[in-house]
Amino acid sequence: MREGLAQPGSRVDEVSGLGLSGPELDAHGDLVAGLLRTAGVRLNEPVHVAISNRAADLGTLLGIWRAGAVAVPIHQSAAPLTREAVERATRVRFLIDGHTLKEIAAEPPPDRPLLKGSALVVFTSGSTGAPKGVVLGHDALARKLSVLDRLLGFRPADIVVVPLQLTFVFGIWTSLLAIRSGAPLVLIQKFAPATLAGLLAAEATVLAAVPTMLRALLANGAPTTPNLRMVLTGGEALSPSLAQAVSLGWPETDLVDLYGSTETGSCDFCHRPRKPGQAGSIGVPTEGVEFRIVGDDGTAAPPGEVGELRVRTACSMLGYLDDLELTQASFDADFFRTGDLARLRPDGQVELVGRSKEIISRGGNKISPLEIENALCAHTHVAAALCAGVADQRLGEAIHAVVVPIAGATLTADDLRSWVSANLERYKVPDVIVFSDTLPSGATGKASRLMVSALTLQLSASATSAN
Repeated sequence: MREGLAQPGSRVDEVSGLGLSGPELDAHGDLVAGLLRTAGVRLNEPVHVAISNRAADLGTLLGIWRAGAVAVPIHQSAAPLTREAVERATRVRFLIDGHTLKEIAAEPPPDRPLLKGSALVVFTSGSTGAPKGVVLGHDALARKLSVLDRLLGFRPADIVVVPLQLTFVFGIWTSLLAIRSGAPLVLIQKFAPATLAGLLAAEATVLAAVPTMLRALLANGAPTTPNLRMVLTGGEALSPSLAQAVSLGWPETDLVDLYGSTETGSCDFCHRPRKPGQAGSIGVPTEGVEFRIVGDDGTAAPPGEVGELRVRTACSMLGYLDDLELTQASFDADFFRTGDLARLRPDGQVELVGRSKEIISRGGNKISPLEIENALCAHTHVAAALCAGVADQRLGEAIHAVVVPIAGATLTADDLRSWVSANLERYKVPDVIVFSDTLPSGATGKASRLMVSALTLQLSASATSAN
């Protein structure tokens, strides 16, 4: 990283702050390392980092690593219960917030063999809602950055814009890759379409954003992007309709969809939707990644048939913090069990069908919410859609959908039911459809199916009371 920081144009800017030059960021890393050593930090001891997408936050990560400790990113505005849960799980005694070291516990945490050689503990709720500490090693992280450098080719002349939170592995690796390449990086503290549009119109050459952000950015037409050469997206499914909207709005820009999980270091598959026949897939494995698609009986699913996608890579996590049982259950012969259902297409592309835990069981029929979402988004007046199963006494689960119409469109739930029934089997038609300005999202900005039922029930109740 020091070589990248020494590049003439290296710097990290903040939309709401001054930012730091490469040498200043390097010096901040040394400052943090000194503070930790003076405080008596132990080798491989976890240390919390208060994240608010400041340039100094990246310097703090570097400083923690230089001190031989392990960084645990936690957002500065995290809810008290979330913060308490992470503190209980890690049992840390130190928190770094900007230039300040705070001692938040008197006793050091226990020695954990799992943390030997680790760089990060990233907490993710996954599909269960229970916080899990994903331990990522230095060697795996360095290997992943080298793979991504060869795949994406960041340049010192690039200007990389990141509206992703640095508690999110997508935001972390994009920022580290920019620093490593010597490219100026612009961090956005809070996503706002107008702010991002202004940066794209000015000088940005690379944008990293989840599909939910791209949808909001394109809601009123594609902003001007005279220098934008590449858009990186991931973290949630990229619908064919959104991929088409990006391609039409920015015809000269390379759209790169990267699929992966925190547990595998992310970016296990690369998908370039502009290539013929790739719409709706996650593409092909990235360098060093092997995969299997496994049926319910534990054997390989034939091409075209659905099974669980499993991934093997040297960039996988070291394990879940203090949870050996969950770690062992998450792997099968070194292949990580993603929980995603997929099939291998005749063209060699891998196509996601949904998540095993998100599959809707309606009246005995197993239904992928992703299939319904793609059907809804194919309607010319629909900007975005998100579906989930909600408990129902008669059906077991009912299909609830949140739909974001395009600006100025007049749509009814019956219009969309007719549309879906004309394109899919009748049992896949949503039972409840509500309209919203945005999709429900979680802390990282990704669309969240876990929040669909709360929003649909709330909006349905509001509509009933209004009538």
